[in-house]
Amino acid sequence: MNNNNSDNQFVLEEMTVKDTWRIFRIMAELVEGFDMLSKVGPAVSIFGTARCKEGDKEYILAKEIAAKLAQHGFAVITGGGPGVMEAGNRGAFEANGLSVGLNIILPRESQANKYQNISQDFRYFFIRKLIFIKYAVAFVILPGGFGTLDELFEAVTLIQTKKIKRFPLFLVDSSFWQPMLTWVKETLVKRGFVEESELDLLQVVDNPDELVSKISWCEKEKCYNFQNGIMEFKSQNDA
Repeated sequence: MNNNNSDNQFVLEEMTVKDTWRIFRIMAELVEGFDMLSKVGPAVSIFGTARCKEGDKEYILAKEIAAKLAQHGFAVITGGGPGVMEAGNRGAFEANGLSVGLNIILPRESQANKYQNISQDFRYFFIRKLIFIKYAVAFVILPGGFGTLDELFEAVTLIQTKKIKRFPLFLVDSSFWQPMLTWVKETLVKRGFVEESELDLLQVVDNPDELVSKISWCEKEKCYNFQNGIMEFKSQNDA
């Protein structure tokens, strides 16, 4: 039986005692990522499905948001692939902004999109996700699948557990996200697995202008400041 999926594509399977030299590859990716993004100004990470095409609602929305962010002086970071990632990079690129692609080496998405001023390939998801979080002042999350949900919930968990400072997390397209948020509230909150106050970590926005205004305000006002040794987060409604 012919199997095209060779074992060597499974990164964690390679981490054996005999392959500890791969730690140096991990270190190299970290150093290269830190070096590349350290020169980038305030940036916003945009996530969403790789499986939409030009003309689809998600593509149009991501492109518009990225263009508006670039016009307000923000760099745009995406996963560098197709779909929403391409749209995000394209919106920033065509608006003469800084467009960053953190490309993951995958069978489906190995080809980086062409709308990137800065581009870097990653083999390891966990390093790539670290770079997304470390250099972003906000996350913008459009409709997507498992990968998008993974990035969303990892960021929320890191904020919830105070491993990183709180920064704005925006879910774009209420019609897509509301069923999930309803389930969280009616199941997780009711069973005590999530505090109701923790739902405030997620902000739902439909209008691109409102979204960019919120991000710009938060960056200007440094809405994630420390007060008396405790990190406090304020929104425009608190100002």
